[in-house]
Amino acid sequence: MQTKNNMVTGYAQQILGQVRTVVVGKDPVLLWVLAAILARGHILLEDVPGVGKTTMALAFSRVLDLNYSRVQFTPDVLPSDVTGYSVLDQQNGEMVYREGAVLTNLFLADELNRATSRTQSALLEAMEEGQVTVDGVSHRLPEPFVVIATQNPTGAAGTQLLPDSQMDRFTVRLSLGYPSPRDEVAMVLNRQGGNPLQTLAPLMTRERLRAMQDQVADTYMSDGLVTYIVELINATRNHEDILRGASPRATLAVTAMAKAVAQLRGRDYVVPGDVKEVFIPTVAHRLILSPRAEGQGTSAERVLGNILASVPAPRLR
Repeated sequence: MQTKNNMVTGYAQQILGQVRTVVVGKDPVLLWVLAAILARGHILLEDVPGVGKTTMALAFSRVLDLNYSRVQFTPDVLPSDVTGYSVLDQQNGEMVYREGAVLTNLFLADELNRATSRTQSALLEAMEEGQVTVDGVSHRLPEPFVVIATQNPTGAAGTQLLPDSQMDRFTVRLSLGYPSPRDEVAMVLNRQGGNPLQTLAPLMTRERLRAMQDQVADTYMSDGLVTYIVELINATRNHEDILRGASPRATLAVTAMAKAVAQLRGRDYVVPGDVKEVFIPTVAHRLILSPRAEGQGTSAERVLGNILASVPAPRLR
């Protein structure tokens, strides 16, 4: 049986080993997804269609024994399809709640930016508070709960930008990208005997995953590192190339992700390198650049890299 000290690291290697049999050649992205799940966060995958976003989500749900639900978002998807709705019980005359797709452990919001703004916003309460409210009655979501949303690049036919409030609720934004020719060959060969998804089996219970999430949350972080994170976030609010900086929610996300990465590296404490590693993928999608910076082709990632270089990290004692 895994001890508390090595539970996360030991299980992580098994989880990633199983998922990479289905998603070939994307080990760094798989590690980030697992880190976000352990941090009780939500993941936004921004990429072109067909690179394995849905397959990856399904693989994690099977290996982690999570109930899985998927909605293919289109303009005619209604908020009630996500949150559920009330119907009249003809026998007793009372309103009865019918669960929506989001009442699950892993909710895949496929091509979320094809939905209307009203439907997109139906996810906000679920992502932030772990509940949905229908007709004035709140319904708790099962735990663990994670949203993996995909969106096609802005400008693709039928897409529209996610609202800023929605973007801020995603812990990280990731991109799978096209596989290398070698990995694409391996992908094809892996499917000669059938779909490898069918061979995946749960490696743990949901209770074990919650215990791992609790262990991540308990990871030690010094006051100096907390101050460092706040200084990094505050720098985004006072940078000439940034019109609107990161919110306090981003501060909490960087903290949670740094703890998850520390545990995945086999440590029960956070070091400055963990914060530096998670800072850009956790913060970049939350920023609005100034018109001048956008006109010069500056990216949020480049600006955040400059901030990392300019804010001194604390020394470990």
